[in-house]
Amino acid sequence: MTTSEKTVLRSPLGILATATATHGTGRDEDIPLPRLPGFVESAFSPLAYEVSRQCLTERPGDGSRTAVALAALLGDTTTADLASRRMVSGKVHNPLLFMQATPNSVLGHTSREFGITGQMFSVSTLDDPVTELLAMADLLLEDPELDRVLVLGVELGGGERLAALYRELTADGDRPVPGLPASAGLAAAVLLGRPGAGATVTVRSADASGPGSGAPAGDRPGSIQGLFDLATAHRELLRDGGSRLLPRPAAFVLTAESEARNETSTHAHQ
Repeated sequence: MTTSEKTVLRSPLGILATATATHGTGRDEDIPLPRLPGFVESAFSPLAYEVSRQCLTERPGDGSRTAVALAALLGDTTTADLASRRMVSGKVHNPLLFMQATPNSVLGHTSREFGITGQMFSVSTLDDPVTELLAMADLLLEDPELDRVLVLGVELGGGERLAALYRELTADGDRPVPGLPASAGLAAAVLLGRPGAGATVTVRSADASGPGSGAPAGDRPGSIQGLFDLATAHRELLRDGGSRLLPRPAAFVLTAESEARNETSTHAHQ
């Protein structure tokens, strides 16, 4: 599926928890890189685990009824580049780099720590990761054996090799190359279920012809900024209530639980 097809949610989703983490970006909220045993050099896995940990600790649940989906355009490019440089320079190969080079490695670590035995997916998209991940969660939650889906995205900075990859992937477009420092990393996670299952905020697709629909996915191909925007909107709704429009290529409306109940009651009496 692609965001250009205006993917919509067949049913509303409920947000159980959100988390974000940044490292080396120059933002005020940057954190030291968390230590993650068995993972070295790269920010990818430590940041992915950190935001997953925050969500799963805040809202613990049945791991057998939890699925996970991770989105990253190019995966752990820091590890891939380091392994390539070592090979070219004739150094002994580090088996840790081979293990952690695939995003599934940190998903396996997360599943072991939190007892998750549901499906796990890693996806790569040039389109809007928010739309792709929410649509995937909506589909997965049609499975009666699942109650929750943890979706997360990770984005790394990089050097000239990464820039060259972006230019090749977007050769037919005009989106810019990421401007993150080489050692920087971003991660965001959202724990989702269906409304009424302890969710504090609901998410539904906005009217395809309404305001905000067709908004750009971000200034970088595969950017996870939309996940940060969703997490910010979630925090604001918990504090202030009401509703927020999340402009994406397929826009979404986020509504605080009390507002969602009022809307449902109003429709039921009409």
